[in-house]
Amino acid sequence: MFLRGSGFVFVGDKPRNPESVRLMNALKLLAAHYSNASLVLRIFIGLVLGILLAWIAPAAALKVGLLGELFILALKAVAPILVLVLVTASLAARQGSQPTHVRPVLLMYLISTFCAAALAVCASFLFPTTLALDVSKADGNPPGSIVEVLHNLLVSIFVGPVQALNTSNFIAILAWAVLLGVFLRHAAPSTRTLLTDISNALTKAVQFVINLAPIGIFGLVASTMADSGFEALASYARLLVVMVGCMLVMTLLINPLLVYLKLRRNPYPLLLTILRESAVTAFFTRSSAANIPVNLRLCEKLKLDRETYSITIPLGATINMAGAAVTISVMTLAATHTLGIPVDLPTALLLCVVSSLAAAGVSGVAGGSLLLIPMATSLFGIDAEIAMQVVSIGFVISVVQDSFETALNSHTDVVFTATVSYANQAQGAGHAAPAESAAAPADISAR
Repeated sequence: MFLRGSGFVFVGDKPRNPESVRLMNALKLLAAHYSNASLVLRIFIGLVLGILLAWIAPAAALKVGLLGELFILALKAVAPILVLVLVTASLAARQGSQPTHVRPVLLMYLISTFCAAALAVCASFLFPTTLALDVSKADGNPPGSIVEVLHNLLVSIFVGPVQALNTSNFIAILAWAVLLGVFLRHAAPSTRTLLTDISNALTKAVQFVINLAPIGIFGLVASTMADSGFEALASYARLLVVMVGCMLVMTLLINPLLVYLKLRRNPYPLLLTILRESAVTAFFTRSSAANIPVNLRLCEKLKLDRETYSITIPLGATINMAGAAVTISVMTLAATHTLGIPVDLPTALLLCVVSSLAAAGVSGVAGGSLLLIPMATSLFGIDAEIAMQVVSIGFVISVVQDSFETALNSHTDVVFTATVSYANQAQGAGHAAPAESAAAPADISAR
């Protein structure tokens, strides 16, 4: 019933003020526009709002940092169980005649990481940087040698499934998932269907969390800028330029070259799509582990082989660490330049190998590569106390360094997985497949 002239609208038995109706309609319209906008645009809006809040009201910006912390915790909470169920369901449903292409992806991971270490060594020789080794000591318990890193990686496999999930030990989670998936191939069809349904439900839960990214990034940016700003970075600008320059060269030149050598076509449409969808989120979360759900969702959008990416993406978050190799190499050589330690070519090549192996031992969380610097500096006989001072400098510049490092590490997981998937599609479907595959990134970027 509608009663005119009273200022109220009666719908059924409940009176509603026209102003409240208009407000509700406006909010619904705003929510509809927000949900229809692309995730990248929403993230950009959150970024701008976070910067503005940190500039206008730093105290309030520090408080909204809780939103960013909750977003990262949500991603980290859902990632371990998602990986376990996704890999298990994928292997359990796999037929013996269906190939996976994990090995070529792992090879590209290793090549990219070594190239990053070699590039960082060359850049450090071309643009030598010194440090002011008078900062406060950093806390941490870094590994003492390559053998210890490899030992820790091997030991981490033999962990119970509950402990692996609780500690986000993705090496152990993958081991259990592969073991369960192989043996569940002989399970009843209803059991395998149940696993697939659980995997799909978890994927939808991940999509819900990812849609909260603009809010989380708003909190992360606001609190980070209000807390650190960029004043602390000015004295280490040269060091940052060398590091970030190496990471950008890897992102825009060397990795695309590796993709071109594999696909024999323009790699940049695929690269730009992945940068928008994956690197942006990784840049602000500063955690390869937290970006696993984002990358898994992107692989699904790109229509890659699920049996391949369900393994290579979580594994890449552990061993594909080109950005970490850059950080370890540049910081180590900066320490040698500061102390006047000469570095010959054989030792520099050994440093490339050490940095590559050390990068594979990075934990996949924010700042994980910094605690491996003392292992590399030990090659040159640098005292552990001085090495930890180098680490503390790394934490000072980590607000920028770690963001670029994680963006490089994480988005290349998808780049190389997509490269191998498209290459195998082309081999299987003749020359028609490359044209269809090339269109896929463009379609995704338009969504």
